[in-house]
Amino acid sequence: MAQPAFQTEPTSYVSPEEYLRLEREAEFKHEYFQGETRAMAGAGYAHNLICANLTGELYSRLRSQGCSVVSSDQRLQIMSGSAFVYPDLTVVCGKPEFNEEKKPDTLLNPTLLVEVLSPTTSQYDRSEKFMLYRQVPSLRQYLTLDAQAIHAELHTLDDLGRWVLTETRDLSATLDLSSIGCQVPLAEVYAGV
Repeated sequence: MAQPAFQTEPTSYVSPEEYLRLEREAEFKHEYFQGETRAMAGAGYAHNLICANLTGELYSRLRSQGCSVVSSDQRLQIMSGSAFVYPDLTVVCGKPEFNEEKKPDTLLNPTLLVEVLSPTTSQYDRSEKFMLYRQVPSLRQYLTLDAQAIHAELHTLDDLGRWVLTETRDLSATLDLSSIGCQVPLAEVYAGV
């Protein structure tokens, strides 16, 4: 069995350039934050089903609107270069921009980011990761969906530069994804979960 490309100690500093080189060779995904790499864990069935349901809903609504939906294999660079992450779902409206034209694998300009929360990632996704995402100039909305219960938190950047939270636990609610011109019934997102 092949070894992961990352063989660094937790305290070893890795430059952003070295991270990208190693990550492109790695068998498993790693996120990067201020010189440290973190291995990514696998996801459970409910998590994957929520991602698949939302991807399908968004794809059917966006395919003719100039927006693209991509999965959790899409790496995102935080503009400061201090972090590289893999959101569960990313929507880009307009032409995708990458950190290197020769290797278009690290996205710079998402419009909407989605994280499906698990017990082990919930706090990180709601706090540190959201703080990182707010550094992305193109980002207009951030959606978290709980994999353990019906619960959606939608953060929307308003005209004054404030992040406004809309939260629901109501399965009959509709997600207003205004940044990409979509409304998605929450029941469709949680179908089969």
